Amino acid sequence: MALDPKTLLCEAKALQEELVTLRRDLHAHPELGSCEVRTTSLIKKYLEELGIEVRPCTETGVLGILYGGKPGKTIGLRADIDALPIQEETGLPFASKNAGVMHACGHDLHTASLMGAAKILSAHRDALCGNVKFFFQPDEEGNGGAERMVRAGCLQDPDVDAVFGGHSSTGRIAGHYGLKYGKTYAASNPFTILIRGQGCHGAYPGSGIDSIAVACQVVTALQTLVSRRIFATDSAVVTVGSFHAGTAGNIIAGEAELKGIIRTLGPEMREKMCRMVKETAEGVAAAMGASAEVQIRTSYPGVVNEDGFTALVQQAMAELVGKEGIELETVPNMGTEDFGYFMDGIPGCYCSFGFGDGRNECRFPAHGPYFRANEAGLAYAAALHANVAVRYLNGGR
Repeated sequence: MALDPKTLLCEAKALQEELVTLRRDLHAHPELGSCEVRTTSLIKKYLEELGIEVRPCTETGVLGILYGGKPGKTIGLRADIDALPIQEETGLPFASKNAGVMHACGHDLHTASLMGAAKILSAHRDALCGNVKFFFQPDEEGNGGAERMVRAGCLQDPDVDAVFGGHSSTGRIAGHYGLKYGKTYAASNPFTILIRGQGCHGAYPGSGIDSIAVACQVVTALQTLVSRRIFATDSAVVTVGSFHAGTAGNIIAGEAELKGIIRTLGPEMREKMCRMVKETAEGVAAAMGASAEVQIRTSYPGVVNEDGFTALVQQAMAELVGKEGIELETVPNMGTEDFGYFMDGIPGCYCSFGFGDGRNECRFPAHGPYFRANEAGLAYAAALHANVAVRYLNGGR
């Protein structure tokens, strides 16, 4: 059968019942990052039954390789598989059976969709000009499972020439896709600031240096970095989300600890904001007679969609749902996504799949206990994975 887009979509829709069953099984048995043992077992079994080569990749990651019948390039398709530490409150018949763990971010949708794409593409392997790698990635929500998969060699043997992935969006209806060129997701840098003052009796503050007072000034100063130190057309967020100090109400605290995260778009802004956070904390603390020990860690690298490959993805979308089914985004997402690790030196594109229903049942936000998704989006997500792979391998750029 021909590999035209409409055929791929029809085949995806024919799998809808199977995709729903897979998704609900995954949803009912969520597992946290690096603990996705049952999930991994389910994926491996499914791929092996399709005749797809399966390789372990990190402790709980799965790498599937589908070799096409003709020589050509290799494309990587990615789905994240981990859940969140949230107690589900949806009341759905397939709600989480694991207390305190829930697929509240749609990774069960991503996984089921990619499994569906694997089934569609495996049925057409002889017609593929090249290979497809399926990255079922653990621990996106925690410690960057994408980086560990890359270190484990998922991009080699055979070498990956382009990579594609996406995220569920209940803000757009099933059958629609979202796409942005260029900077799409922010890079992140978590930080810890330890303010060291001098503890003393609360009745005699002049005999010490109040680390809480200093830390408060540091927090305030950090908030001015975005509002007064960068241009309004640039994008950055500095968040202090944790403040711990003191042991009793009548003691001046000698130490205070701040924890937060810096989110930026582009490498230049990332370097600039990290430098300014460090300089500001140290400078404010020194001016008040204290000291600041600043630790800034490198985390997710951000996602910057490559224009040429993104144009191919847009074409693949239009072939499935028409131009009216594509929502071109102009504002980047200041959230983070570790998909960027797969794109180091490799053209890639990260988009969004519609899983909404007009904001009725699916009106609750992700990362919350009432999160729901419109499962009609599964077939469209599976079809897009398949069509992007076919357009890239058989149609070229």
